[in-house]
Amino acid sequence: MRKKNGFVLREVCGEKVIVGEGLGAVDFGKLISMNETAAWLWEHADGDFTADDLAKALQEEYDVEESVAANDVKAMLDEWLNIGIVER
Repeated sequence: MRKKNGFVLREVCGEKVIVGEGLGAVDFGKLISMNETAAWLWEHADGDFTADDLAKALQEEYDVEESVAANDVKAMLDEWLNIGIVER
């Protein structure tokens, strides 16, 4: 997977949000609010990445069980795919 071009993490009024910039904003027209963990994962999802890559990083950073990290990352990536900010 990889992030779609034009989507960036910004801080707006103290909240972390994903916004579309440039051509990415043309059909997007919304902000996606991120909690601290989702924002951290977005920042660590550089280049090509897999769900396993992010789950392992999450597990190491937040000291969570492997199954919890894997389930949380899968749910988050499914949502990101659904709203169109990442692609396979």
